[in-house]
Amino acid sequence: MVTLTRLARVLLRRKFLCRHVATYKVKPALSFSNEVQNTFKFADLSVHLASPEQLQQKPEVTALQFGKHFTDHMLKILYHESLGGWQRPEILPFENIVLHPAAKVLHYATELFEGMKAYRGVDGKIRIFRPEKNMERMNQSALRAGLPTFDGENFIKCLCQLLSIEQEWVPHSESSSLYIRPTLIGIDQEALGQGLQQVLWLYSDDHLITEVGTMNIFMFCINDSGERELITPPLDGLILPGITRASILELSREWNEFRVSERSIPMSEVVHLLSENRLLELFGAGTACVVSPVASISYRGETLHIPTERHKYPIYAKFRQTLTDIQYGRVSHPWAVPIDT
Repeated sequence: MVTLTRLARVLLRRKFLCRHVATYKVKPALSFSNEVQNTFKFADLSVHLASPEQLQQKPEVTALQFGKHFTDHMLKILYHESLGGWQRPEILPFENIVLHPAAKVLHYATELFEGMKAYRGVDGKIRIFRPEKNMERMNQSALRAGLPTFDGENFIKCLCQLLSIEQEWVPHSESSSLYIRPTLIGIDQEALGQGLQQVLWLYSDDHLITEVGTMNIFMFCINDSGERELITPPLDGLILPGITRASILELSREWNEFRVSERSIPMSEVVHLLSENRLLELFGAGTACVVSPVASISYRGETLHIPTERHKYPIYAKFRQTLTDIQYGRVSHPWAVPIDT
C-alpha cells in the first residue's frame, strides 16, 4: 500500500462481495449482455450499526496515511446466482472477509475495483465527485471480467447512506479526503450447472484466443498449405509463459512431425477451420491438468463441437503421455530432477 505524505487520506473500505464468476468451458468473457438483471435496490438497504466498543478513534488529519486507517462500517452486497442474482445491500460494522481457499478471486484474479473520494467542502457539506462516471466504468469492467453488472444509481444511493453514517471520517480539511474503494470479487463457478468447465479468454475486437482458464491453449489443424500445424498464442506480455507450454513446443520441434507456430488465433479462424473440417484439436496445457482436451465451445449462442477426442491417435494424448512419463520417471529425462532421500 502506497503512503502519501503530501496529501494524506483516510481509506474507507467499501466491499462489494460477489458470488459469481463466469466459468464456461470455453465461453468468451466479452459476450455478456449490457442489461442489468435483478439489481439490488437502495430501498432494500439494511443498516447494522457498530456497537460503542467497536468504534475507532478518529486520527488527526496530520497523522493520516493512505491505506492505514479504516472506517467503522462498510457496505456489502452479495450475489447468488441460485437465489436470483443480487441480494439486499447491507451496511454493517467493518469486518474481515472470509474466503474459501478455492475462491476464484485467489486463483483466477477475477476482481475489479474503483477509486472514489468524499470531500468536505468549505461550507461543511460532504461531496463526491462525478460518481456516475465511476459506476459507468465499474460496470464496463464487470462486463469485460465476466462479473455481474448492477444499477449505478442505486449503488450511489447506498454509498451516500454509508457516507452519512461515516460522516465524521471525512476530514475537516481541504488538504485531505476520504478514499472510497468499491471492490467486486468473484467467488464461485456457475459453469457446472450448464455442463461447462472453463473460460476461454478472448482479447480485442478480433476475439483473439489468449488462455483457457489458467492454462495456455493450443490449436492443431490443417493449414492453408495442407500441412498439419500446431499453433499457440505468442508470449506478447498478455500470455503466461507456461512451463508446460514451453515443454510442448520443445517436444514438437524435437519430433519435427508437423509445423509449429506461435501466433495470434482469432475466433473467426477457429470457426472457419471447423467449418472446413480442418480443425483437428484444441487443448489446454498447464501444471495442474498437464494437457486437457477441449470438446466444445459455447460461442455467441452456438455450440462448436471440436473433434479433439475423436481421433485414434490424438496429438494432445501423445503430449500428455510423454510429459507424464518424464514426470513419473517412466523414462529418464533431464527435465525431471531427482531428489536424494
